[in-house]
Amino acid sequence: MNVLITGGAGFIGSQLCDYFIREGARVFCLDNLITGEIANIQHLLKHPRFEFIRQDVTQHIKIADPVDYVLHFASPASPVDYAHYPIQTLKVGSLGTHNTLGVAKAKNAVYLLASTSEIYGDPLVHPQKESYWGNVNPIGPRGVYDEAKRFAEALTMAYHREHRVSTRIVRIFNTYGPRMRKNDGRAIPSFITNALQGVPPVVYGDGSQTRSFCYIDDLIEGMIRLIHSPSLHEPVNLGDIHEISVVDLAHKVLTLAGRPLSVTHKPLPVDDPRVRRPDITTAKTLLKWEPKISLEEGLRTTLRWFELSSQKQDVAS
Repeated sequence: MNVLITGGAGFIGSQLCDYFIREGARVFCLDNLITGEIANIQHLLKHPRFEFIRQDVTQHIKIADPVDYVLHFASPASPVDYAHYPIQTLKVGSLGTHNTLGVAKAKNAVYLLASTSEIYGDPLVHPQKESYWGNVNPIGPRGVYDEAKRFAEALTMAYHREHRVSTRIVRIFNTYGPRMRKNDGRAIPSFITNALQGVPPVVYGDGSQTRSFCYIDDLIEGMIRLIHSPSLHEPVNLGDIHEISVVDLAHKVLTLAGRPLSVTHKPLPVDDPRVRRPDITTAKTLLKWEPKISLEEGLRTTLRWFELSSQKQDVAS
């Protein structure tokens, strides 16, 4: 089994590399490292079934070997990242998706597109079903990511219908866990980093906006089940259904970290969604999947990883 994973040095991509190596596969990990980190795959670099290809996915991808699965996870994925790389974000969703679908077509491989709950925008329907078309500002600052993923979904379905590529689309809701970058701007790594540094965490707006957070191990399990479900070509939501306000999340992280800090507030970013929670009926019914790891359990594990990572950096410096 040969697997190509784009964005393979990123938070989710590197965990998929680990999974497929454990399963005995040969893994081609492609990443240009603009947001991925070599540290995430350092332990795999000398593995005989692992090959790291440093390349932009928008350039022609050449792999001589057979490929059984193509997993397209390349993209800046946080508001900080796609604000810093707006053109690259649009290109990886369009040209990168086109290139990877071309590989899947040529190799007769199963194709998995990493889409996102961001395609729902600031939703007017709650919770969000896959049938909901979204409420997206296409020219707002978040539009570069939202529209890149919406285009990627459309192109993936076109390849399935026109070329009979065996495609899957996963709409990933907020996911967290080890290997998140401390400075990627998302809530959990930001709150944990602030807590460990003794700095009051920043909450945008009044913090009443809600999110639901899925631990990385649960997400990986759901995606693997999706890959092995040949009849599921249309998008499938994967995420946790338990909502929490952002300000309550900040206080929970501070409590778990043992840091009695207050929070500070800044203005809410443009087009920031007020609510975000998946309807996972499709995944529960057809994949027999739902998250098992509680937010508190997942946060404790993530917090420990950030603590150890910080200690290693202190020793190295």
